[in-house]
Amino acid sequence: MFKKITEFFIPPQKLQSGDELRSERIFVAVLLISAVSNFLGINLAIEIKAELNGYLLLVNGVINLLILLAYRYGLKKSIATTLVLSQFAISFPIQAWLQGGLSSPAAAAFFLLPAVAMLIQGKRAATFWMILSAFLSLGLFWFESQFGTPVPTFDPAKSNLFYFSSILGTNLTIFIILLVYETGKSKALANIQNKNEALINTQSQLIQAEKMASLGELTAGIAHEIQNPLNFVNNFSEISNELIEEIEEEQEKPAAERDYELIFEIIADLKQNLQKINKHGHRAGSIVKNMLEHSRISTGEKVLTDINVLADEYVKLSYHGLRAKDKSFNADLKLNLAPNLPKVKILPSEIGRVLLNLANNAFYAVSEKAKGNLEGYKPQLTLSTLKTKNGIEISVSDNGPGISESIKDKIFQPFFTTKPSGSGTGLGLSLSYDIIKAHGGILEVESEEGKGTIFTIKLTN
Repeated sequence: MFKKITEFFIPPQKLQSGDELRSERIFVAVLLISAVSNFLGINLAIEIKAELNGYLLLVNGVINLLILLAYRYGLKKSIATTLVLSQFAISFPIQAWLQGGLSSPAAAAFFLLPAVAMLIQGKRAATFWMILSAFLSLGLFWFESQFGTPVPTFDPAKSNLFYFSSILGTNLTIFIILLVYETGKSKALANIQNKNEALINTQSQLIQAEKMASLGELTAGIAHEIQNPLNFVNNFSEISNELIEEIEEEQEKPAAERDYELIFEIIADLKQNLQKINKHGHRAGSIVKNMLEHSRISTGEKVLTDINVLADEYVKLSYHGLRAKDKSFNADLKLNLAPNLPKVKILPSEIGRVLLNLANNAFYAVSEKAKGNLEGYKPQLTLSTLKTKNGIEISVSDNGPGISESIKDKIFQPFFTTKPSGSGTGLGLSLSYDIIKAHGGILEVESEEGKGTIFTIKLTN
């Protein structure tokens, strides 16, 4: 019921827009509680024969309701709150004076001014109203010292009833206001928690979507890469079958006619073929393993990894993936891999994802530039590794169109993308930045518009 009443006084456009309504509800609730308190106080004023207090309470209650109506129909909240607090600042000293000055129960209402200010205008505004409340108290004290304590306007015979009712009413008002505030805060916190959980779930889904998007780009490259070792396995298997047939032919001959030297040569060739079949079988298995690691959630266990092998593999997969989409695309892929590069403890699937993303972006950039049919232009990507004093560096550079200065500081922001709508999630570089940061490293970018871009990963030992 109370919620419906408070929502009646909230501007309809705010209710319809779905804006955060907690502060509006508290503001309306404070004014409603103040108005009800004033109207209830009129009965007490009549009982103790304090007519002036009764009229003042009636005026205050009506003003509270008028401010609420004005707020509902378009009065700015900042103006409405200032009017409310100004009304309190004027009426509290008058009530205190009519009831006998600072020694009257109305003086306790001075504590309400900064409390209400904090609720409806915030902590900064509350400081001003707290100082003003102190000055009002001091002003009333000075006025009494100069002109004497005012004579109460109520029936002295009913002072006990008046003091008890006034103090009880003030405390109840403060309690109800705080109750409304705490209830609103609890609901707001619960709402924030629900939204936070929803955001976390959405973030997880988006990250998984980005992973699956890169996995889709990876699939074509993997199909091409896995075909090579499978071709070797098939070819060497066929050759081995032919060699076995030759051995069988020799065995069918009489012992005296058999060419044992040829048999030994064939066996040696068979041994080499089996070694090659084993090597390329492991190669195919490694590619499948890397694909599975890329798609599954990381276990969080870092392992010593050969960065040269990892980088070479993922950049080639990216290239073949783009080639599978666009047969006309060609690029010069250069590898400047530092020899004897020390192994680094990383999450291979995560760093692989970063390398894949950087390579995908680089190949996309040079392919777009190539579509401009620039004379003498040849797409090029260079993958380099380097041992540094504190660790290693991996750089992916291209000779694409580069990144303009106006957007360079935005490229690591989530959902920022320069690709056409539907061509990218805008999360690739953001996630890459977070992955490298989680490894204690740095992802940097250098770019010159029209000449190309260099992304550098710096990992410490």
